[in-house]
Amino acid sequence: MRVLAQRVTSARVTVGGDVIGEIRPDAQGLLALVGVTHTDTLDKALRLAEKLWRLRILDDEMSASDVGAPILVVSQFTLYANTAKGRRPTWNAAAPGAIAEPLVDRFAGALTALGAQVQTGVFGADMRVELVNDGPVTVMLEL
Repeated sequence: MRVLAQRVTSARVTVGGDVIGEIRPDAQGLLALVGVTHTDTLDKALRLAEKLWRLRILDDEMSASDVGAPILVVSQFTLYANTAKGRRPTWNAAAPGAIAEPLVDRFAGALTALGAQVQTGVFGADMRVELVNDGPVTVMLEL
């Protein structure tokens, strides 16, 4: 499982023109793009949620848990793109939806259980993600 965490001053995900989840411009937050591979487990999802929640990448070396920063979780199978050969990426390392969707849901649920204000995209949908990266700060989390 990979989580690409971006510190943002605002972010939103839309599906079919409708806003599904957002971090409003009045608060610093985190956009978490989440990719799942075939060997990922519930334990890994829970550990990564904890790591993201306590990661000190907000202003003044604070974490989302310190300031109650909102988190927008969006599934992102392309984090497992293989571009080693040719010009066309392969997605063989990305888990199929039947494996990935429950783990992304549990990741978001674990953040909520930790106390995070979480919004999500729609798994498998054609989503539009807009964000204002703050810093910019972008960190890849992987166990």
